[in-house]
Amino acid sequence: LLTLRPEGTAGCVRACLQSGLLHAEPQQRLWYAGPMFRYENTQKGRQRQFHQLGVETFGMPGAEIDAELILLGYRLWKDLGIDEHINLQVNTIGSLESRQAYKNALVGYLSQYKEQLDADSQRRLDTNPLRILDSKSPSTQALLDNAPNLHDYLDEDSRQHFSLLCQLLEKLGIPYTVNSRLVRGLDYYNKTVFEWVTRSLGAQGTVCAGGRYDGLVEQLGGKPVSASGFAIGLERLCLLLAAVGKITESQGNIDAYFVVAGDNALYAEALSLAEKLREEVPDFRLQMNCGGGSFKSQMKKADKSGAAWALIVGSNELESRTVMIKPLRKEYGAEQEAIPMEQLAVKIRQMKNY
Repeated sequence: LLTLRPEGTAGCVRACLQSGLLHAEPQQRLWYAGPMFRYENTQKGRQRQFHQLGVETFGMPGAEIDAELILLGYRLWKDLGIDEHINLQVNTIGSLESRQAYKNALVGYLSQYKEQLDADSQRRLDTNPLRILDSKSPSTQALLDNAPNLHDYLDEDSRQHFSLLCQLLEKLGIPYTVNSRLVRGLDYYNKTVFEWVTRSLGAQGTVCAGGRYDGLVEQLGGKPVSASGFAIGLERLCLLLAAVGKITESQGNIDAYFVVAGDNALYAEALSLAEKLREEVPDFRLQMNCGGGSFKSQMKKADKSGAAWALIVGSNELESRTVMIKPLRKEYGAEQEAIPMEQLAVKIRQMKNY
């Protein structure tokens, strides 16, 4: 039997219970990363197999740990230089009891307009009505404008918890928006839910999502332990980095792209030189052009590769026993330079600050 996990939270909780980790010390801060799988149809930003980085905390019931988790994401976006392209949305979905009361009211309201709902929302009306709140259908969203408000059904403990979280976020200087239609797709969530979203990726704008799931440990056979966490979709994060110009395709994988402007004999010479360079400077990441092509097409490939430099060898360079080094990124300058082949490794070390 092969099981493809859709998310990591439940597996992390089960591992904690089987290892006795929460019994020995109920307060834990854990992280993991790995492949996950989805059943729904694939599209950009929603692959069949994808990867998540997850953070889970246990044994801390207060809003302080929720704020710390949000702050952890906020610092990551700043470090990656994308904090201006990603926004925080927060909400509270209350306790299981208050949420059930709201579900009943929501189903009662939407049942009057079932035929006007989109197909997914019609199905969710019987299975998971809260998910209708984040429907992407404009007509369904229009119907929700007059629907019962979740916050009107909250218990007092959830109200106070959410109020403290908002105070902490304001004290930390983290901008946020309260989105009363933000929910989670799984029933074990309660109180705080949050998402980091962007407008730079079209419809699939959620890069990180999290919240509290105080009842999950008990549901899986353990003693009641409060819990909170989040997960980042790594592929979607990479798409965002590329969309805002922080990385280009394959950027960071190679340092230089070797362009060969000549026949097979010249290519053999260049290949030998590249291999010698790899031996003398092991950490220098070099990609050879393969499949031929004009000088112009090879330079386009060099630029698309994300490399910092192009190493160019043509008939003139072969005759003079030199290699032309051309910067491909403005931060490395604009002047190309001819370097004697026997001095190429030394020059590369200087460029790489070895």
